[in-house]
Amino acid sequence: MIQPQQFCDILLNHGIDFFCGVPDSLLKNLCAYVDDNFAASQHIITANEGNAVALATGHYLGSGKAAMVYMQNSGLGNAINPLTSLADPQVYSIPMLLVVGWRGEPGIKDEPQHVKQGQVSEQQLAILDIPYVVLDSSSDLTHVLPNLLNTMTAQNRPVALLIRADCFAAYKSKSKTTSAYKMQREQALGILLNMFAPSDVVVSTTGKTSREVFELRKSQGQLCSDFLTVGGMGHTSSIALGVALAKSDKRVIAIDGDGSMLMHLGAVPIIGCHGPTNLVHIVLNNQSHESVGGQPTIAGKIDIGQIALASGYKAYWCVDDETALQAIWPQVSASNGPVMLEVKIAIGSRDDLGRPTSTPIENKQAFMSHTGSL
Repeated sequence: MIQPQQFCDILLNHGIDFFCGVPDSLLKNLCAYVDDNFAASQHIITANEGNAVALATGHYLGSGKAAMVYMQNSGLGNAINPLTSLADPQVYSIPMLLVVGWRGEPGIKDEPQHVKQGQVSEQQLAILDIPYVVLDSSSDLTHVLPNLLNTMTAQNRPVALLIRADCFAAYKSKSKTTSAYKMQREQALGILLNMFAPSDVVVSTTGKTSREVFELRKSQGQLCSDFLTVGGMGHTSSIALGVALAKSDKRVIAIDGDGSMLMHLGAVPIIGCHGPTNLVHIVLNNQSHESVGGQPTIAGKIDIGQIALASGYKAYWCVDDETALQAIWPQVSASNGPVMLEVKIAIGSRDDLGRPTSTPIENKQAFMSHTGSL
């Protein structure tokens, strides 16, 4: 396996000492090493992958030095616009190293939301005319990486590494993440699901949230007719807005996460401006990208309530324990939307947490049957 330190040492030898991106489980050991060994000003976790490409562009314009941009391959969609319209050699010709986790690689079993992206990742890089190398645990890093970086420098262009599973050796972070809150996400979800009305329409966010929603429904003998947003991180609230506008006679509840909300924060003022009275936006805030390694978000350093109210939400509440959550729900439920409920939670989930056993198509059909759209 490739040692994160060896990887970063080669980058330093080629003048790369600035890192930005969105965490991915295949890159968690590399990101943990970067976080421990570089200053906060040298490592910025961005809201989305397009932001990271833009940040790397600004870094080059301001310093004359290339940056490393990391992401899951699903993030290539967010990155395509700045890569083609800014960084491409036919526009501003900005050198940067893209480090892309290859989820859904053909021949490797993965979740449904990763399959198509895994199939097309190499084609995406090829059609973008980005020189790339596939990196795995047996790659000769001392040969492969310098050659790719030399291409980047000589041609002033983005280049990429497509990272296979188990490429990087384990690295234990020196930083200790602690939470001021006791309630875990699954506890909060259990309380919320029990308080929702049977007619409520639920859209839940990516990662462990939808997995826990599915398992909680199953444990209670309920059909899971909630829309599980297994892919498309950051779009949960927009999906919920679309449903709320189409089904004005039903209450629609978006169960969001802090990382998801931040990834496409512009959805919040759009919701506020269109003012769907039947929309409740719940943000489960553990200040972490927990599903891909537990890297921090900035959600503990901003005032989410002020953002919601300034964006046109009619009301906002914040709770951080089970008693307060149960006590506030009747007020939330009785209010005209759009409204936001922030639930501050601890990091953590069960080791035996499963995944949805229904297919995405089955989930879609159950959801649309519940909403009366079929």
